Amino acid sequence: MKRDPEQAVANLMKPMKREDVTDLIAFRKIKKGIRWVDVASKVGQSKEWTTAACLGQMQMTRRQAETVGKIFDLPEEAVLILQTVPYKGSLPTAVPTDPLIYRFYELVNVYGTTFKELIHEEFGDGIMSAIDFNMDVAREPNEKGDRVRIEMSGKFLPYKTY
Repeated sequence: MKRDPEQAVANLMKPMKREDVTDLIAFRKIKKGIRWVDVASKVGQSKEWTTAACLGQMQMTRRQAETVGKIFDLPEEAVLILQTVPYKGSLPTAVPTDPLIYRFYELVNVYGTTFKELIHEEFGDGIMSAIDFNMDVAREPNEKGDRVRIEMSGKFLPYKTY
């Protein structure tokens, strides 16, 4: 017997969890043919931030959560959950197994020391913030095959002495 994800979430006897909300949003996005860029324009944030929030990695304001609730026809409990502070970092394993996500892991393994060295040479001892942060993901046409362009910009935070 096929299991309907919407019915499974609706039938939960226990309170919803953020993962349930994420699963419901993902299912309804497919079912309704919704694009993240369209959700973002209604939420009033970037497609990158909005996607992260809908996937359970950011806290939404009440207005943002209510907007997402209307778009995805979410129950009130889900709208409330979207307004709570999430537990960030939701990968199921320490080393990602999804091929696309694994490539980012590989990128950091191969180029992480290069990023670190060049950032320290330019800025000094510190880190790039993932809190005061912007990201843009875009398609870049190329005659040899389209490319993925990811631009990240985070505030530099120097280590302090104390």
